[in-house]
Amino acid sequence: MRLPTVADIERRIPRPDDFESRARGTELTARVGTALGICFAICFLTGMWSHLQYSTPGWLSLSPNPTQLYRWTQGLHIVSGTAAIPLLLVKLWSVFPRLFIRPPRGGRALIVEGLERVSIAALMGATFFMLASGTLNIIGWYPWEFSFRRTHEAVAWVAIGSLLVHIGVKLPVIRQALGAPIEHPDHADDPAAPTRRTVMRGAFLASGLAVVLTAGQTVPWLRHLSAFSVRPGDGPQDLPVNRTAAGAGADKTAVDPAWRLEITAGDRTVSLTRDELLAMPQSTHRLPIACVEGWSRNATWTGVPVRDLLALVGADARSDVVVRSLQTKGAFGSSRVVGNVVDDGRTLLALELNGGTLDIDHGYPARLIAPNRPGVFQTKWINRIEVDA
Repeated sequence: MRLPTVADIERRIPRPDDFESRARGTELTARVGTALGICFAICFLTGMWSHLQYSTPGWLSLSPNPTQLYRWTQGLHIVSGTAAIPLLLVKLWSVFPRLFIRPPRGGRALIVEGLERVSIAALMGATFFMLASGTLNIIGWYPWEFSFRRTHEAVAWVAIGSLLVHIGVKLPVIRQALGAPIEHPDHADDPAAPTRRTVMRGAFLASGLAVVLTAGQTVPWLRHLSAFSVRPGDGPQDLPVNRTAAGAGADKTAVDPAWRLEITAGDRTVSLTRDELLAMPQSTHRLPIACVEGWSRNATWTGVPVRDLLALVGADARSDVVVRSLQTKGAFGSSRVVGNVVDDGRTLLALELNGGTLDIDHGYPARLIAPNRPGVFQTKWINRIEVDA
C-alpha cells in the first residue's frame, strides 16, 4: 500500500481560493470585527469593575453612589458579552479560508507567521472560554472545580492582551478595509448570491436579537420580550432568588424563636429580638439587587439604618463592619461593609420587602441591603454585626 506523499496531502487540503463565496472579504471582516472589538472593550471594562467590587484594595473605598451603578455596569457586561457571540461567529466565518494559507518560505517569514497564528490561537481560546463560561455562569451551571470569578478574570486579561496584539498586527489591513467599499466588485455578475452587506446586516440583527431576548433580566421594559432570560422576575415578593434558605442551610435557624441579632464593638455587645428591631425607627428606600449573573431588580426595602445600630454600642457611624449570616452552606456567608457605606442612611438591616415581612428566601429574619453593591454582598439571614476595631 502506497503511503501518501506531501503532494497528495497538499491536494487534499483546501486552499483559500477554493472558497468562492464573494460575501467573504476583509471589508466584511473589518466592519464586523470593529463591532466585536467594541463589545469586547465594554465587556472587559465592566467585568474589571465587578472584580474591583469583589476584591477592593484596602486603601480604596468605593462610593455607594450612584445607587444603580453596579446594576447597570453588570447589565452592560452581560449584554455586551451576549451581543459578541453572533458577531464572533460571523467574523470567524469570514476569515475561515485563511486557515488554509500555506506556510511562507524563509525562516523569518515563517517565524512571523507562526507568532501571529499563536496569538490568534490564544485570542480564540480565551474568547471561547470567556463566552462559554460566562454563559454557564448566567444559567448557574458550574461543571468545573476551579473558581469561576478568579479564572474568568485571569483569562480576560489573556483575551484583551491577545486582542490588542492582533489589532496592532492587522491595523494597516483594517484601516484599508474600512476605507474601501464593502461590496465585492464582481457581485453584479451573480445578483442571486448573498452580499457582504447582507451578511453584515444579518450579523448585527442576530446580535441585537440576542440582546433583546436576554436583557430583560436587567432592563424592566424588555422583561416580557426576553424569552431567554434566566431571571424573568419569578420569586417571592416579586424578586428572584439565587440561593434559598434551605440551600444555604439556614431554613431552620432563621425561624427559631430564640434568634437574636448581636451587635459587638470591642467589649460592648447588644442583643436584639426581631420585635425590638421593628420597634426602632424604620427607614424605607427603593434599592436594587444586582447580581454578577447580570440580573437585577429594584425593590422597596424597610428596616433599621445600620449606622443607628452602631450607635447602640457607641461605635462611630463611619466604622467598617462585618456582617455574619446563619448560612452554613456555600460561599459569602459574611461580608465587609466599609465606613462610607455604613454611614449612608440607605444602608439598612432590612426587615420588610415590598411592603411585606421579609420572605425567608430573601433573608428573614433580617438581611443587609445597601446601594451600589453586588448581590452576593447583600448578606441574608444576618445574626451578627461586628464593628471592626
